[in-house]
Amino acid sequence: MKKIAILFLFAFVGQAQNISMSKAILKDKIKGGWAGQTIGVTFGGPVEFRYNGTMINSYHPIPWYDGYLKNTMINNPGLYDDLYMDLTFVEVFEKEGLNAPIESHAKAYANAGYALWHANQAGRYNILNGMMPPASGYWENNPHADCIDYQIECDFAGLMSPGMPNAASKISDKIGHIMNYGDGYYGGVYLGACYTLAFIHNDINKVVSEALKTIPANSQYYKCIADVIKWHKQYPNDWTKTWLEVQSKWANDIGCPDGVFAPFNIDATVNSAYVVIGLLYGNGDFGKTIEISTRCGQDADCNPSSAAGILGAMIGYNKIPAYWKLGLKEAEDIDFKYTSTSLNDVYEIGFKHALQNIKNNGGSVSENAVSIPYSAPKAVAFEQSFDHSFPTEKINIGKNLTDEYDFDFEGNGFVVRGETAKWASLDPGTFDLEVFVDGKLFEKVKLPVAFTTRRHEITWKYKLATGKHHVKLKVLNKVDGYDCKLFDAIVYAEKPFLATNERYFRLGNQ
Repeated sequence: MKKIAILFLFAFVGQAQNISMSKAILKDKIKGGWAGQTIGVTFGGPVEFRYNGTMINSYHPIPWYDGYLKNTMINNPGLYDDLYMDLTFVEVFEKEGLNAPIESHAKAYANAGYALWHANQAGRYNILNGMMPPASGYWENNPHADCIDYQIECDFAGLMSPGMPNAASKISDKIGHIMNYGDGYYGGVYLGACYTLAFIHNDINKVVSEALKTIPANSQYYKCIADVIKWHKQYPNDWTKTWLEVQSKWANDIGCPDGVFAPFNIDATVNSAYVVIGLLYGNGDFGKTIEISTRCGQDADCNPSSAAGILGAMIGYNKIPAYWKLGLKEAEDIDFKYTSTSLNDVYEIGFKHALQNIKNNGGSVSENAVSIPYSAPKAVAFEQSFDHSFPTEKINIGKNLTDEYDFDFEGNGFVVRGETAKWASLDPGTFDLEVFVDGKLFEKVKLPVAFTTRRHEITWKYKLATGKHHVKLKVLNKVDGYDCKLFDAIVYAEKPFLATNERYFRLGNQ
């Protein structure tokens, strides 16, 4: 009996324990996380989506010099969507408290002045048209559900939950489903957990592997990140070999209409893999971590932002090398565009929210220290987007819809890509569109011409009965000065196209 009791005690301590930390160290780590994000996104900005499906070779120079941070924040403020999207939710927490309802977060982001794309814009459109979360991020309502969006916005959830991965997951469950579902949601859960664990571990390998416990093991996201960890052990000195393995096995975006049948890939799974490649092969070196995560390509500003933010939280602000903080002091009082918050502001606000969250989760705060209630990471619920939906064909349309357009396809779903808005337009006009599927009215929708309120795709429908289908689009009105442009239609089927290459035969069974 005595032996059993001792074993139980150790098992319990291993699952739940209090971790003490000085307030000074906690604040330094929070500052490191926010500063790291800012440094990373600034560095990667010039090559964002300039290298799709290929690495950025080591001979390609990427600028960094004293004054570059301030210059970029002033003259290219739109680059910092990683930060001002985070700060939208931080400002809601600051205004309404840590128990602010999801509706407040959803409305703040949907009505913000910044331009959005992909899952964020699809979620915004849904909210503005009466569909609130979690439905706004669900894949049948959002063709970009697996995109990177919440992954690049999750930093605040981790930074306000030091050493508390499950507390961060609860925040992500609410806010991440505003715009994402499935693997897109998992990207934010996982990187948020990496932030939380970076506060209490000094080994990046430990952070990366422990955080993965927040993700269901049967998900594609989990399998991809587990592969990266495995390949890192197999090729510990050459990140390009792991990159090639990721490209070979995982660079198949089936959801995002812009990434299907294209080298462009904004899927959270593969971009998270690039973050993890940067962290593992950077091995605690700030410069290497940023360089590698950037040179993996694709979303080459958001990925180093996440990697540098996580590492910044681990080593703390004071230990970020001076080279990478060149000009940072000059930029820290500049409010990020679309917000009333600067880095110096969020250093303080983030620290305050972390203290509140520690207490809300059963920890304690004294004059000079905190006691963090750590519990082992637990997997969130299993979700899978685009179930039994595989792209098999792209039908070129290439016309302006002035009356009607119809097409036939064989499969179980479709997405029609197009646009009605112009960049920076604030015109309140809308096209009214009727969509008929197999002779029946499927939906009647408004297509705004204002850029911030536009519908990202013209129309879509998944989970039709497998077979032959007919789609007709009918525009009911004109908007002076604007066109209802139809680009193409992507066709989905229940099973992937089977090419002769063996790898393609395995697509549905990864």
